[in-house]
Amino acid sequence: MTEPAVILGVETSCDETACAVVADGRRVLSNVVASQIELHARFGGVVPELASRAHIEAVNTVIEEALAQAGVGGEQIDAVAVTNEPGLIGSLLVGLMAAKTLAWAWQVPLVGIDHVYAHAYSTALEAEPIEYPAVALVCSGGHTALYHCRSPVELELMGGTMDDAAGEAFDKVASILKLGYPGGPAIDKAARNGDPKAVAFPRSLLAGQSLDFSFSGLKTAVLYHVNGVPGRIRPGKKSGPAKRGIENFSQDEIADIAASFQAAVVDVLRIKLRRAARAAGARTLILGGGVAANSALRRSAEELAGKLACTLRLPEMRFCVDNAAMVAGLAYHYLRAGQAAGLDLQARATVRK
Repeated sequence: MTEPAVILGVETSCDETACAVVADGRRVLSNVVASQIELHARFGGVVPELASRAHIEAVNTVIEEALAQAGVGGEQIDAVAVTNEPGLIGSLLVGLMAAKTLAWAWQVPLVGIDHVYAHAYSTALEAEPIEYPAVALVCSGGHTALYHCRSPVELELMGGTMDDAAGEAFDKVASILKLGYPGGPAIDKAARNGDPKAVAFPRSLLAGQSLDFSFSGLKTAVLYHVNGVPGRIRPGKKSGPAKRGIENFSQDEIADIAASFQAAVVDVLRIKLRRAARAAGARTLILGGGVAANSALRRSAEELAGKLACTLRLPEMRFCVDNAAMVAGLAYHYLRAGQAAGLDLQARATVRK
């Protein structure tokens, strides 16, 4: 492989059909994403069967558009990268089959990419290389995990979610508060007008110095608060009689609940990130995944990085959501390490490493 390598990436792990062309692991020539938000919004979450069907309908068009925007043809592509784990199995298979077909037709290497590892690499796109060792906190609808990163391709899982991922908790709480879907941006917007100390929701840190995450109890606490079992109210605020149903809360009260919930999530993420950074001797803190777009989390991570004298790497907003640029970018490093896959590459829905 001569440098710079031009790699086409395909990403279909959940509900975004994405294709991108990236040169030398960092220079994004195109980044096309076909969103399915409107398709799944009425259900309040992703419906796997609908997602895979939508990928089938969109994948060829997205690939063609990515090549056109990059101004390249198949003869200029040095390798094809594809997310093959983890994700919705039906969705993964659509992208995997498309990528295998292209790699075979163009006679170029195929590189299988872990979706979560790609999020940990996303801050290197259109930016300087990441300084290692680093600790990456990847938060999305399906994943909340901490990784000790020694290089782009050497990642060790330090802690993961035991139940609801952070993004899933955002979606469920937004549904409870009737703020709409997707829940992350809706909660973030509502919280700007609320008091993050209004309701003392629990922070589940688990035993000892655990680096695992649990947000199901926090989600249940919000549900109880809304349906008549109020959480602890900040001293000086009047709780009033127990209410039942979100329709009985004012917009100001809903904003307070959203802000208090968000603060509880961010506090837990910050504490765990601090623990991981100290354990790994990290020089760099990395945020990745959809929840990395949350304004409160970004501010908290900036404060933490300053206290730890670490560099903070935040992804551009367009690289927080699922995208194929991070897949193609990371694949460059696997190719340099001689780690290509064969056409027998398999899709795996669940992976814990």
